[in-house]
Amino acid sequence: QLQASGGGLVQAGDSLKLSCAASGRAFRSLDMGWFRQAPGKEREFVAAISWSGGRIGYGDSVKGRFTISRSNMKQTAYLQMSSLKPEDTAVYYCAADSRRSIGRDTEPEKYDLWGQGTQVTVSS
Repeated sequence: QLQASGGGLVQAGDSLKLSCAASGRAFRSLDMGWFRQAPGKEREFVAAISWSGGRIGYGDSVKGRFTISRSNMKQTAYLQMSSLKPEDTAVYYCAADSRRSIGRDTEPEKYDLWGQGTQVTVSS
């Protein structure tokens, strides 16, 4: 089970940190991802981190502004968002791959566990 939190209403240029707490599974074995979905748009890949932390990737629209990390001790994944823009407004979802899928980190189909989403709204 995944629980995303940390969303809110911020102004353009502000920072925000999202958290995704996992329970009931060996978090250290999970590849984790963040996706977002704005109204009327498809779900978009934001960032991913492998179970070991050795593989990290970002969507083109957030590179250089967002940072994904994880704490296996706290069983939590994080998404630090900086220099936020109005176009970052969306519901952000965390996801986990518990099956050691060979799918691409950028594809939602790789992940079998999803959090409930947390709203991020960036005003101009």
